[in-house]
Amino acid sequence: METDSLLERRYRVLGRNSPLFYDKPLHLVRGEGVWLYDADGRRYLDAYNNVPHVGHCHPRVVAALSRQAAALNVHTRYLDENVVAYAERLTSLFDDELSMAMFCCTGSEANELALRIARDCSGGQGIISTAWAYHGNTAAVIQVSSLFTPEDQRGPYVRTVPVMDPYRDRAGRSDEELATAYAEEVKRAIDSFAAAGVRFAGLLYCTAFSSEGLPTVPAGFMAKALAHVHAAGGFFIADEVQAGFGRLGSHMWGHQKLGVIPDIVTLGKPMGNGHPLAAVVARRDLVTAFTGRNMYFNTFGGNPVSAAVGTAVLDVIEDERLLHNAVTVGNYTLAKLAKLADRHVLIGDVRGAGMFFAVELVSDRKAKTPATAQTKRLVNLMRERGVLISRIGLHDNILKIRPPMPFSTQHADLLVDTLDQVLASL
Repeated sequence: METDSLLERRYRVLGRNSPLFYDKPLHLVRGEGVWLYDADGRRYLDAYNNVPHVGHCHPRVVAALSRQAAALNVHTRYLDENVVAYAERLTSLFDDELSMAMFCCTGSEANELALRIARDCSGGQGIISTAWAYHGNTAAVIQVSSLFTPEDQRGPYVRTVPVMDPYRDRAGRSDEELATAYAEEVKRAIDSFAAAGVRFAGLLYCTAFSSEGLPTVPAGFMAKALAHVHAAGGFFIADEVQAGFGRLGSHMWGHQKLGVIPDIVTLGKPMGNGHPLAAVVARRDLVTAFTGRNMYFNTFGGNPVSAAVGTAVLDVIEDERLLHNAVTVGNYTLAKLAKLADRHVLIGDVRGAGMFFAVELVSDRKAKTPATAQTKRLVNLMRERGVLISRIGLHDNILKIRPPMPFSTQHADLLVDTLDQVLASL
């Protein structure tokens, strides 16, 4: 009754179109590690949220926030040791070419700032993203977030390339051939700008291609795509909001796994473990040129409390060896998920890396027909059984499994066993 009342109150003040997960919304009151608890005290395994990157309410992060909040919190137009030290530590995690940081509060802000830098430094306006991307919700960023913005609302300065889908596109082709074909789509988009008299500014990609369905990217693709981008005078903006901070296990950043060095990197959600902290990390020459022509400041971005939180997150990632955990537990989980395909014909493909997994559901394996309705039903049934996941992809038929980084093999067993039971019930 309390949850129903809260839902009605929410409708009155936030509106009925303010999105909620699941057919029956979840009223959460507490989180700890990989667990969430609802208003009735029921516990749920969180296998979806990447915001609490090092675990819900991690005590070291909470303590760092509390200590700094009790001492000082001001905007960044004063000198502060914590802010500078955090920027130094953060940039040290990137290639030497990416040596300057600019702080903000959200991934949307970070991508907005990155677009400004790319456009200012290139002298162009044209931006390329994929045809099923999400990069945020500011006025400029939503235009390149094709997931929510129809083509006729994107304006003249946005082009999209088809969603990469090796599962369906293979057709006997090698990775080299697929990589070339996908890179040619980038070249076609660049040429489209030229034909329309629009100067090209940059390419914006999530380095995990998360909203697109977490495809297994053919080796060499990004290098080929970037050759086209740089030849046309544009810049590569790597959106690391979902792939970053070790999510993919083998590397700290998704662009490293793709084998390239971006010109600009955007960071968000997991950076503050739930505290609003985001950043742009970019080449020194780009930041210097941009700020020489445009004054940038952000009242709350990168304040001393945020810096303390960000530092604590990096401490936990390092001290708890969370990248190593993502590799070992990730491989274990991926293998268990793959075995489910032997028992359930609804599973067409299983893929992923580190602590990020996609299970594609199809109603016909040969035709690879998206099982959209079954996927929605499955996600809700998992929630009823105490495991939280979501769905992604062009056809909403891909299970999105992205747990906090401390996920263990025991948690993986619970996840996969529950998924096995739910699949058997469909």
